[in-house]
Amino acid sequence: MDPMQSMEQLVEELNKYNYHYYTLDKPLVSDKEYDVLYDKLVALEAETGITLPDSPTQRVGGELLKGFKPHRHLTPLWSLDKAQNEEQLQNWNNRVLRLVADYNTKNPESPLPAPSYVVELKFDGLTLNLTYTDGKLVQASTRGNGVVGEGILAQVKTIKSVPLKIPYTGGTIEVQGEGIMNLSVLAAHNESGADPLKNARNAAAGALRNLNPKVTAERKLSAFFYNVGYAEGIRFDNHKEMMDFLKNNFFKVNPFVSYFDSFDLVMEELQRIQERRSSLDYLIDGAVVKITDMRTREVLGYTDKFPRWAVAFKFEAEETTTILESVVWNVGRTGKITPLAKVEPVELAGVTVQNCTLNNVGDIERKNLKFAIGTRVFIRRSNDVIPEILGKVTEESDGQEIVYPEHCPACGFPLEQRGAHLFCNNRFGCKPQTVGRITHFASRDAMDIETFSEKTAEQLYDELDVREPADLYSLNFEDLVKLERFGTKKATNLLEAIEVSKGRDLAAFLFALGIPNTGKSTTKVLADHYRSLEAIMSATAEELTALPDIGGIVADSIVSFFADPFMQAGIHKMLSLGVEARAPEKPQVVATDSFFSGKTVVLTGTLHKLTRDEAAEKLEALGAKVTGSVSKKTDLVIAGEKAGSKLAKARELGIQVIEDEDELIRLLEG
Repeated sequence: MDPMQSMEQLVEELNKYNYHYYTLDKPLVSDKEYDVLYDKLVALEAETGITLPDSPTQRVGGELLKGFKPHRHLTPLWSLDKAQNEEQLQNWNNRVLRLVADYNTKNPESPLPAPSYVVELKFDGLTLNLTYTDGKLVQASTRGNGVVGEGILAQVKTIKSVPLKIPYTGGTIEVQGEGIMNLSVLAAHNESGADPLKNARNAAAGALRNLNPKVTAERKLSAFFYNVGYAEGIRFDNHKEMMDFLKNNFFKVNPFVSYFDSFDLVMEELQRIQERRSSLDYLIDGAVVKITDMRTREVLGYTDKFPRWAVAFKFEAEETTTILESVVWNVGRTGKITPLAKVEPVELAGVTVQNCTLNNVGDIERKNLKFAIGTRVFIRRSNDVIPEILGKVTEESDGQEIVYPEHCPACGFPLEQRGAHLFCNNRFGCKPQTVGRITHFASRDAMDIETFSEKTAEQLYDELDVREPADLYSLNFEDLVKLERFGTKKATNLLEAIEVSKGRDLAAFLFALGIPNTGKSTTKVLADHYRSLEAIMSATAEELTALPDIGGIVADSIVSFFADPFMQAGIHKMLSLGVEARAPEKPQVVATDSFFSGKTVVLTGTLHKLTRDEAAEKLEALGAKVTGSVSKKTDLVIAGEKAGSKLAKARELGIQVIEDEDELIRLLEG
């Protein structure tokens, strides 16, 4: 085979793998196998001096551009009218129904069908307009003013979910979509130590409008496509036909596209999207409702600004700006000192925000917040958790300094900085640490002591000298009933709950102990493998690192924890007071020849048809080992929505990934 034929074959093969990886999220080969073929193509291109137009080597970014050239769109890119609430949305639909009825009255011989609707996500990125002629990508541009945009072909070619060549060769078409940065990609970028990016939308827009395409390539952008604006040689009768055309021509189409004949069902779908919003791995700021029938769209037409056949339903913002007023420092159960930002109250995603997380001192430095008190900052809220400060609105150090404490704000002990965190090492004399350990011990996933709370732990610390979890098992009715807000019923209920907790299994007990660097999945691995507390307490670091989910740091943490005389004494005291900490009977494995049998599996992201615990239970019943972190020992990663750094690491290591929940359920059911 001559070099040109080899190159053509390699380009076709690599583009097929790219399509399955970046567009379908269903890899066909490992990263290592892909790299071998890619390197072979690079060598052939260097040898021949020829680069084919659709070669994947074009996606790495070329030379620095001198400036953006204007591009006139073949058809206008319209803005969408906005509905801020359900009443405005109903008003839009009533206008559509009225216009359709008026047309049908005047044209009884060729009436329009009853309106049907499609609901799509409204992405918060940068609009892209791609031009293909005879199947080849010849131009890409921003929206601009809707008539003229900026040519960004070199930048868009770096997006691996954008096809450089498509099967349709019947003429010129323009395809619209949205360039985005996935939130998991943003998180991985910011964890890498590179210059932090404040939010995903700005990161995507900044990358696409960067004159250096290599910067665009480094941002690892993606894109979803949702419209054919100009089409030569092809017509569509309805929206679904158009979406099928996009899919068949290798464009990445978002899976959350729903069709309805009833507007009441449209309203229900909008509610579902809002509930799902926080679990997505990309930003959306609303949903778009469109009429599906193309002839109806033509009849409804356009106002001066908007199409009458579509409307954008805006959700409440998840990002906004406010003033950073002050920073306070809180002490956790491990002694870690965490900064909490107090901000000027602001409405965000339906709640009034006054507090924001800052994570640690390293986070403050990385986000250029060291001199930010009194200045305006970006904040983001998602998943109903405490909002996070993303960065300063301006780059100047124009605010008051955030002063890092040198002594523990609770006990006054000198602080130590380890990595990006400050720590108080006064483990047994620092009240918040002790209260935190006892509260964690009693929590639902740990010993599950019902009615127990942080306030209860604090009261027991102050009034009954409870200084460690083991002290809970020495409490008596006479002491409890004397406490303020403790009547007979509350005292009885607490003692009964403590008694019930003695029967919690080994994995729950290990998690309750709060071993540093270990979570639920790690303690379950320990319990399932060793089957006894004594065996775990005497395990060596070498033995532990042979287990899935346990690396050197975690192994050292476990060994050090159980070597501590204080911890040993507390554990033996609990055992003497009736705590069982036994491994349950080993479950009967349903199948030893299933797809999952013998595999080490990691679950990440949000599943909708199963809970993570349900999925883990089913996987273990089929012979899998479910662990919490991705490593070279991992065989399979199951990624739900908003799968973050674990998914990124799996792809980096070439580990098989299942991202289709329906496929997971099919495999679980055999």
